[in-house]
Amino acid sequence: MSRATARTPALQTKLPAVGTTIFTVMSALAAEKNAVNLGQGFPDFNCDPQLLQAVTDAMAAGHNQYPPMPGILPLREAVAAKIETLYGHRYDAQSEITVTAGATQAIITAILAVVRPGDEVIVLEPCYDSYVPNIDLAGGTVVRVPLTPGSFRPDFAKIAAALSPRTRAIIINTPHNPSATVWTEAEMRQLEDLLAPTDVLVISDEVYEHMVYTGARHESAARFPGLAARSFIVSSFGKTYHVTGWKVGYVAAPAALSAEFRKVHQFNVFTVNTPMQHALARYMADPAPYLELPAFYQRKRDLFAAGLAKTRFKLLPSAGTYFQCVDISELSELGESDFCQWLTREIGVAAIPLSAFYGDGFDQRVVRFCFAKKDETLQLAIERLARL
Repeated sequence: MSRATARTPALQTKLPAVGTTIFTVMSALAAEKNAVNLGQGFPDFNCDPQLLQAVTDAMAAGHNQYPPMPGILPLREAVAAKIETLYGHRYDAQSEITVTAGATQAIITAILAVVRPGDEVIVLEPCYDSYVPNIDLAGGTVVRVPLTPGSFRPDFAKIAAALSPRTRAIIINTPHNPSATVWTEAEMRQLEDLLAPTDVLVISDEVYEHMVYTGARHESAARFPGLAARSFIVSSFGKTYHVTGWKVGYVAAPAALSAEFRKVHQFNVFTVNTPMQHALARYMADPAPYLELPAFYQRKRDLFAAGLAKTRFKLLPSAGTYFQCVDISELSELGESDFCQWLTREIGVAAIPLSAFYGDGFDQRVVRFCFAKKDETLQLAIERLARL
């Protein structure tokens, strides 16, 4: 009797365009060269010890089994109260707030809930790298609309031209990763007016909502009734409380949209880490940590910008997020990707090329640094970049 030969069946990939990301490449190179990694967007400092203690207390209190599918009610109530206080829109905690395993899971769940094969979804480039693969997995068609090169402002004439009877949704992101721009009230109202006669849904990626600087305010889609009625609003506890590895976020959406969202959520995640939810609910009783976040990060932005001002980098405005983009035109003839690799190998500082956020690799000689780092990390990076 012969044994069958072990063989892995061939398959056709669902994501043929996805390979090793630039973030993986640059982080590996940064580690190899012992470079200061200002590429990936996460802090290198710890969160508030009180938040850690709240997790320990929750585990000790026995909150270690499955929570309710949409999240524990105290956390959903805290989120609803925060949104109402900051943005003036009341969401029902029972039916309109869902706790997610991070914002990235929230975005793909929203897309899978509403996008069907043949539906079109508009993305504004440059954009976060999960959007396009998410649409592909849902069988949708990606419609790429560029933000205005240089300023990264939305071009509403191009957005209007991209709308069609097949448009199911548009994904917006403010404050914007990677460009660090922030949409204005006038721009949000223009989007509200543009979509008013349509059935187009909005997925509003607002994970950097508490990082807006120089006294400006975050224009959440929740502020605008015509947008709130058609939007999945996504945010991240990880970004807000310096715990990106916890992977906890939330979605706020009208009850009808939330019901569809939860149908997918219960089968791709079901529930989210229980003790973390209890800790976050307790911690949110004090709004100071997120209300003080703009000043906290603006100081880091200004520290880093002051150091970069002594180099030949041309600083672009950083109105929000924890990113600083710079124009490299006066420094090098290299393209963005080659420059970032050179900078990591020869100068010892890692950055990310903006071309990585475009489907066609559009190179405008701009790279992105992350300043969500300890002051000593930023100072070391500045000392190395001063050689340029």
